[in-house]
Amino acid sequence: MNEDELVANLFRINQTKQKLLKDNVQGEKEAKDVHYEVGKKVRKAIADIGGMMLEEMPTPKKLERTRKRKQTIRK
Repeated sequence: MNEDELVANLFRINQTKQKLLKDNVQGEKEAKDVHYEVGKKVRKAIADIGGMMLEEMPTPKKLERTRKRKQTIRK
């Protein structure tokens, strides 16, 4: 997980917690609904700002392949 993904996840978690407390949400289904809605809004904010969506971020495997390709080209 890179820094951007970590920050987005922490922000989503914190905002969900705050909404659950503020709205006195009771019950598992209601909590899941709040979690889902907050997640959608965080993703929308990232997209609106023009940030990289989490699924577009390179995975460790992709980063390793890129590193190996660059090493091969340098030789």
